[in-house]
Order: sequence, then structure tokens, then C-alpha cells
Amino acid sequence: MKILSRIYIALIILFLYAPIAVMVLFSFNSSSSVWVFEGFSAKWYSELAMDDSMLTALRHTLIIAALSAVISTVLGTAAAVGISAMRNRIAKKLVMSVTQIPMMNADIVTGISLMLLFIFIGRLIGLREYLGFHTVLIAHITFNLPYVILSILPKLRQLDPHLSEAALDLGCTPLKAFFKVVVPSISTGIVTGFIMAFTLSLDDFVISQFTYGTYQTLPTFIYSMTKRSVKPDVYALSTIIFVTVFVLLILYNILQSKSEKKRTETKSY
Repeated sequence: MKILSRIYIALIILFLYAPIAVMVLFSFNSSSSVWVFEGFSAKWYSELAMDDSMLTALRHTLIIAALSAVISTVLGTAAAVGISAMRNRIAKKLVMSVTQIPMMNADIVTGISLMLLFIFIGRLIGLREYLGFHTVLIAHITFNLPYVILSILPKLRQLDPHLSEAALDLGCTPLKAFFKVVVPSISTGIVTGFIMAFTLSLDDFVISQFTYGTYQTLPTFIYSMTKRSVKPDVYALSTIIFVTVFVLLILYNILQSKSEKKRTETKSY
């Protein structure tokens, strides 16, 4: 059984990471062929450095991802605290059901509905351009919020409610007690929600396709290239993004394990 389980895990890993491995390999291909590897070369990385249109799309994507992650993390933390503090069970379940709708809803439905809403509001207030940076940002915040809320709520359930009460008894104001006691206790959930929001925003295509207007992101830019031909410098850029995200996840897991180890050590004392 152990051999079969190991083979099963190996096949799953191979199925998941074989396409990424091929992409990384062909990003160092000396030719533009996608089926014949003619030799190692870093010329596609140098070509990427000179591709202004792709770098502009990458910059747009990073700006949207960073801003939407920060805003959705702040709003999601406040929403999670508010939901956790609700005493009416029916109202709490109703709010949670509404919160989960963007997650359960199909991306194409969310994208089309947001596009129609933005065009309607743009015409209503007399904007010249209905879609652009602001619509992409609002759309990304909309679908990021539920993930942030659901990342923080379990940490709030684990939190001892007497901690904030003790801080109030010791002279802290409610706001100071929140930032001094509650936020550090749920910090892992906040960081997890931020990372999830950032990666989801970085990866999104369907909703961005309906809302970007003139503010093109990297996924929509690459999709527009598929109508002609995808240049191999896309492989180089995708490899850089993959390695960066992979390293960040490893660092986050290391820091999280260290913080959990410190907590267990302090509890043992």
C-alpha cells in the first residue's frame, strides 16, 4: 500500500508540475521553437527586458494586485471582525451566504455583471471612458474580499475573547486594544488573506477581460498575443513570476512555522 500511495503522489506531482517544468526549460531555449530544444540560452530574458508593451502590462498587473490586496485585506479584516461580533445567528448566516456568492458564482457572470454596472454608472455620471484602471481595481477587490474574510474568520474563532477585555481593564481604549491584542493574534490569517488576494489578482483573466478597457493587464495582454503568436519571452516572464511566488510561499511557511514554534515554547513556560 505504501508503494501504491507513493506512486499515486508522484503521478499527481508530475501531472501538476510537468507543464511548469516544460515552460521553465523552454524559457532557456536558444530558438523560438516550442517542441525542439536546441540549446541553453538566456536571450529570451534579455528580449523580455526590451519588450516595453509586456513590461507595461506587467506593471499594470502588479499595481492592481498590490492595491487590491491591500484594500481587500483592510476591508476584509474589518468585515471579519464585524461578522464575528454578530450575535444574531440568522443575520450572521445571511451575511456569510452573501459573502460567499462571489466565490461560488462563475467568473464570467461576475465579469459581465460588473462590466454592465460600470458602464451604467459611467453613462449616468457622464464619464468619457467607462472602463479603465478604477474599474479593474474595484472588480479585483470585489472577488478578493470573500477569500480574505474566510481566511481571517477561523483565527477570530480561535481568539480568546477575554484577551481584549483584559486589555480594556488595563487601560487600553477599544481601538488600541484591537491593534495591540486582536490584530497580532489574527496576523497569520491576515497575511494568508493578503497573499491569497495578491495571487488571485495576479492570476485573474476572465473578470479583467470584461473590465480593463484601456488599462491592460498581463493576462489580457498575453491572451491578445495568442491571436497571432506567443513570443518565447512570455515563457521567461512566466518563469520569473513562478519562481518569485514560489520563494515567497517558502519564506512565508518558514516564518509561520517559526512563529508557531515560539508560541508553543511560550505556552510550555
